[in-house]
Amino acid sequence: MLGYVISGAIATGAAVASGYQSMAPSGQWCGRTFTGMPRGARQIALTYDDGPNDPHTLRLLEVLSKHQVHATFFLIGRYVQQRPDIARDIAKAGHAIGNHTFTHPLLIFKSAYEIHRELSECNATLRDTFGHDTNLFRPPFGGRRPAVLRIARDLGLEPIMWNVTGYDWNAPPAAQIEQTVAKQIRGGDVILLHDGGHKEMGADRSQTVQATDLLLAKYKSEEYEFVTVPSMMQRTQARPTPETA
Repeated sequence: MLGYVISGAIATGAAVASGYQSMAPSGQWCGRTFTGMPRGARQIALTYDDGPNDPHTLRLLEVLSKHQVHATFFLIGRYVQQRPDIARDIAKAGHAIGNHTFTHPLLIFKSAYEIHRELSECNATLRDTFGHDTNLFRPPFGGRRPAVLRIARDLGLEPIMWNVTGYDWNAPPAAQIEQTVAKQIRGGDVILLHDGGHKEMGADRSQTVQATDLLLAKYKSEEYEFVTVPSMMQRTQARPTPETA
């Protein structure tokens, strides 16, 4: 009897751990994802989910331009179809673009067919809008299981997560967002923020825009370099290993 109890406890613990890892930004149980550079690096990548969004994506672009910084935007396909002009403005400003699915579902509860459709439809929309493919993908809510990552890679997409969360989706004050992010930064970070909202176009992201201005002023003054995710990935691959250093 005790053996059954222990086995059951182990199975329950494994299920809980698996469930946590399927949503944990830096968890790697479900498969390899990119979450940033080694701690202590002087580079930071700002990333924004759920756009394009009118008008706050455009206001965010103004802030990034003021600081001469490029970021990475993970776009929802249906919003790109609604506002391809804003999406093109993001690309014209030199920012990196990623696939954030077509409708923003929680993919851990979707079939392989549904996952493939969400990623493929977003890919097609981005291709029609920009004239080229992206190779970046971020799962909505961070939710993934091995099948999600496998399908993404089959479509030529590299899964991108994060290791610093801004907790800005409920639009807290800009100073609170800035402080939340600052408490987590150690260098080499990929920061999750939002320029839109997955429920509808027009989500109020004014506080995130202001928080971005605060973060850029603070960390540029401390000589951090803000880079896109593709740039950070290239630098990570170029870093010498202990055997070759």
